[in-house]
Amino acid sequence: MKDLIWDNTLSIQIEEIDEDHRRLVDLFNILSHAVADDDSPEYIEAVIDELISCTAWHFKHEERLMLKHGYAGFEEHKVEHQELIESAKELQQKILEEGTSVSSEDIKFLEHWLTGHILGADMDMGAYLGEVM
Repeated sequence: MKDLIWDNTLSIQIEEIDEDHRRLVDLFNILSHAVADDDSPEYIEAVIDELISCTAWHFKHEERLMLKHGYAGFEEHKVEHQELIESAKELQQKILEEGTSVSSEDIKFLEHWLTGHILGADMDMGAYLGEVM
């Protein structure tokens, strides 16, 4: 299993947001290791729950900054946040209801979910915030 490595590629050049992103990458790696190590379902569920909770908090942090600084793409970015949280909660619910373990496909989905958002919408937001903050 390969860890997701934080580097400048994932940096949006806004330190307070980058700090949040580093924490999310750390949690993703903890989850990935827990799945690879076949840790208990309860532990894996706790890590997923923490990842979702931290992500929701982080999204509110971003949204506050976008509102404060008049980011024109706020509504679209917020919708993407809502969709990402919903998809993660759906995965969590599937695991809980079906009693299945987290698969390597689930890990790939979460990796894409995290990196795709940072490299897409967050880079655009970061460029704007870098000019106005």
